[in-house]
Amino acid sequence: MMGIFALEAGALLAALRGGEVSAAAVMAATLDRIAARNPAINAIVSLLDRDTLMAAAARADAVPVADRGALHGLPMAVKDLVATAGIRSTMGSPLYADHIPDRDDLLAARLRGAGAILIGKTNVPEFGLGSQSFNPVFGATRNPYDPTRTAGGSSGGAAAALAAGMLWLADGSDMMGSLRNPAGWNNAYSLRPSWGVVPAEPSGEMFLHALSTDGPMARCPADLALLLGVLAGPDPRMPHTRPLPPAPLAADVTGRRIGWLADWGGAWPMEDGILETCAAALESFAALGCTVEELAPPFSHDALWESWTVLRQFAVAGRLGAADDDPATRGALKPEAIWEIEAGRRLSAADIQSASLIRSDWYRCLAGLAERHDALALPTAQVWPFDIDTRWPDRVAGVAMDTYHRWMEVVIPVSLAGAPAVTVPAGFGAAGLPIGLQLFASRGGDMGLLQLAEAYHRATGWPQRRPPAFASAP
Repeated sequence: MMGIFALEAGALLAALRGGEVSAAAVMAATLDRIAARNPAINAIVSLLDRDTLMAAAARADAVPVADRGALHGLPMAVKDLVATAGIRSTMGSPLYADHIPDRDDLLAARLRGAGAILIGKTNVPEFGLGSQSFNPVFGATRNPYDPTRTAGGSSGGAAAALAAGMLWLADGSDMMGSLRNPAGWNNAYSLRPSWGVVPAEPSGEMFLHALSTDGPMARCPADLALLLGVLAGPDPRMPHTRPLPPAPLAADVTGRRIGWLADWGGAWPMEDGILETCAAALESFAALGCTVEELAPPFSHDALWESWTVLRQFAVAGRLGAADDDPATRGALKPEAIWEIEAGRRLSAADIQSASLIRSDWYRCLAGLAERHDALALPTAQVWPFDIDTRWPDRVAGVAMDTYHRWMEVVIPVSLAGAPAVTVPAGFGAAGLPIGLQLFASRGGDMGLLQLAEAYHRATGWPQRRPPAFASAP
């Protein structure tokens, strides 16, 4: 059964539909692999017991082929920011350490509706804040390419599980690079869809900030498209949803224009080797017939950062403020959460309006850039995966970081615009650690980005370079 782990999700699902392999056999092999590999990296948490999951797989095998969904029989673990009925859902917080929901969030419901078998959760930082997936409930997720380093975040457990060959597909979410950073650091692909393509959970305030979105992560673009097809689609309870225009994944990318923004004209410090590795990846696009040109910064980086910090503080204060108000729960919040909440509560209406105006100006600027470029490119992070015991980098290339998330400034142009961004593996640095390249476009350009990623994947095959510790192990 070890051969199934070499298959892409699409091929495995075809084998399940064709009766070449059973859901029970896939589940047994998956649980064996998790038992062998997960202790070293701590990517999958709240795993259900074997008897429960084998019974679920047996039920899946009994479903007539005509009644099976797109993911029927595939084991999946869901990001631990998503509520899953019957599976502990903690958000990495002691406040929810024993929380077992009685209903699924929309994302989990769509996965189950497509036939996926939910086996547990993937690890996250507390409340998803930060790009280091550690929390007081489960501890830290380690990078399969070097377990002394972080897997990133906040979808760190998802990316590490893919890299270690324990899952075929994973969901993630992205507010400040949480799909892009871990995909890049784990030699995987991800898609941050255009805002509205994958609807958010229809609860609470739904109109104002919209800085984050759910999306797929996988080891190839075809599997991204497969999972996106399950997650995407409007929900009548959610405003601002948008359809995903159909388009073939395989396409001739000759003549596509890519603008390379590098370090935004020197505005963002980068560790040695990151820009060079990403530039080499762009040469692969040039070899495919794309036109790649380096661009001057199209917008003020200071203005982008000002807008981002205000709107993020506003959003976090709204989401977590009640926990901060209660003396019984405030002590369980991590310092970064308290900092965001307190800053958010000091904001005035004028502050928020000013930040939204900057955001709007940047959205219009990006729309203009899209008239001349099919995609824009940036690294997925400004640093290589760092030591697992480091909370967050306080210096990058000798430059002091003034907040816990300043070292991830490279991801905010995409997030502010609600733009789509596909992460492709860019290669490896001198220490053997991976980094990614994010290609982004104006809102609605999702399929064009997936086409670029698919052409790149066929030409390069980076995800075939497995983590050394797991390259030959069963």
